[in-house]
Formats: sequence, C-alpha cells, structure tokens
Amino acid sequence: MKTYRIAPSILSADFARLGEEVRDVIAAGADFIHFDVMDNHYVPNLTIGPLVAEAIKPHCKRADGTPVTLDVHLMVEPVDALAALFAKAGADIITFHPEASRHVDRTLQLIRDAGCKAGLVFNPASSLEVLDYELDKIDMVLIMSVNPGFGGQSFIDGALDKTRRVRAKLDAYKARTGRDVLLEIDGGIKPDNIAAAAAAGADTFVAGSAIFGKPDYKAVIDAMRANLAAA
Repeated sequence: MKTYRIAPSILSADFARLGEEVRDVIAAGADFIHFDVMDNHYVPNLTIGPLVAEAIKPHCKRADGTPVTLDVHLMVEPVDALAALFAKAGADIITFHPEASRHVDRTLQLIRDAGCKAGLVFNPASSLEVLDYELDKIDMVLIMSVNPGFGGQSFIDGALDKTRRVRAKLDAYKARTGRDVLLEIDGGIKPDNIAAAAAAGADTFVAGSAIFGKPDYKAVIDAMRANLAAA
C-alpha cells in the first residue's frame, strides 16, 4: 500500500507561537513540517531564516520522541550559502529551484555533503529537463501547484499533468535503479483536491492555510487521509 505524507506549511501558522503550532500540528498527525523560505528577491516576499529553523527543530518530534522531518523549501537566489546554513540549523530535506542556482549539480552535492536529503522544485511554467540529468542526486521532487511567493493561493490544475509526467520519470528511474524519490506537491492543497493530486502521482502533500486556517488541525488532516484512502 502506498505511503502518503502530510506536510503542513508553517508559513500559514501563528508566528507568535510557532513552537506550539509545530507541536500541535504534529500531534494532529503531520508527517513532515514544511518550512518555506522566501528572500524578497527570487520571490516577492520575505519570510523566515535559519535561526527560526534552529529554534523549531527541537519541537519536530512526536510524543514518543521519534523525529519528524523538517522539510525546507528554499525560494531564494543564490542558493548555496543559505542551503549550508539551513543544513547546519537542522533541516532534514532541502529543496531549491534549479533556475535559482548557478550550478544545479554542485548545489545538490553541497546539500547532500552536509548530511541532508536534496530536492528540486518546479514552478508551474518550469521545464522538467534538468531531471533527466540529476535524478541520481535527488531525494525529492516538489511540484508547485501555485506560483510561489504567498500562501493561500488557489490550486493550478495544470500542475496535475506536470505531476503525472514526473511520476512517469520517477517510476522509470525506480525500475532501473531500485531507488525511491519522493514526489511532493505544494499550493492550494485541501481535502477536496488531495485525492486528485495523489491520482496524478504525488505521495507528499504540503498544505498551509487549509490546515492552519482551521480550528481543528486533526479534523483536516484526518479528512485528507480519508480522501487519500478512498482514492
């Protein structure tokens, strides 16, 4: 049976009580904590940096002490220096946009050498061609189903076709090598469209306002899992 992962984005959390929000959403059933980094350069917004990642890292664990993955999405340009800082701050996965790096292969290797898993992020209009050259150094592919920069945007349906195309590439790669690569989707994910994203091939789902914008985090995550199971 396929394993699905729910990754609440703390971009939509209450920043005045971030540690508590992280603990609450993990208690509600989160698998990953998704950490959106925006630099007001690559995207027109400014969010949070490595010191915040370092501060919430101790909260990224379940009640029994097992760790919860800190999934850092860098919407920054240039990438390398910040990737190194986030690795040091405790990131488990670091993803970045290939067009924001001067040398994609080198950036992927830098992230992996720092002990993190590495991934590439594709905007709605971005080409997937780089995947044909870098899959051996990639642990995650992230498909944006909105244009990055702000939370709370509506899902772009064209992302489903892109997700299907990436799933075909990843399945062919696994058949050849035996290695799994996660396929994450981010932007406008809600209980009523998560099954369509899964049917297109995604296995990891970032949701921000759909979870943190509701009074009962567990009810939303449970509804997402129920719809995934039905799919």
